[in-house]
Amino acid sequence: MNIIKNKKIIGFAAFSGTGKTTLIKSIVTVLKKLNYTVSVIKHAHHNFDLDKPEKDSYEIRKAGAENMLISSRKRWALIHENINNNELNLSALVNILDNKNSDIILVEGFKAEKFPKIELYRKHISKSFLHENDENIVAIACDENIKINRNIKKLDINNPQEIAKYIIGYLQIDK
Repeated sequence: MNIIKNKKIIGFAAFSGTGKTTLIKSIVTVLKKLNYTVSVIKHAHHNFDLDKPEKDSYEIRKAGAENMLISSRKRWALIHENINNNELNLSALVNILDNKNSDIILVEGFKAEKFPKIELYRKHISKSFLHENDENIVAIACDENIKINRNIKKLDINNPQEIAKYIIGYLQIDK
């Protein structure tokens, strides 16, 4: 299933250790300076907690609340317990963000889902290319001059400004 086409969404696909989170942080900073509203969806492969023991939100969630929404003047967060261990797919997560009026949604992970992605490649990781088996990869950001056997854009993984500019152009976002 393809993510809704009118969404301004692009992902980053790479093996662990490639620097996805570090690069995404830099790209968010660049896009924010250009006055874009950015949302990020990050896949976690393990159990995680955002709230801490002895905090009210943690205690209420641990008492059995399926949804715990905590809000202040500065931020709000919704923590939802997947009681049946049914992980949401990317399309469902994008729909949750639907009313947040993001100009761009960046995605880390979900590399098996069908939506536009930029492959991140570093030679020292010694892994195979993902774009050879994923037609949804629209560009590759790498740390050296590599030969690509597909007609996709090659970007410098160490240049977040270049990658942000590519994303704006690819998603055809007017500001």
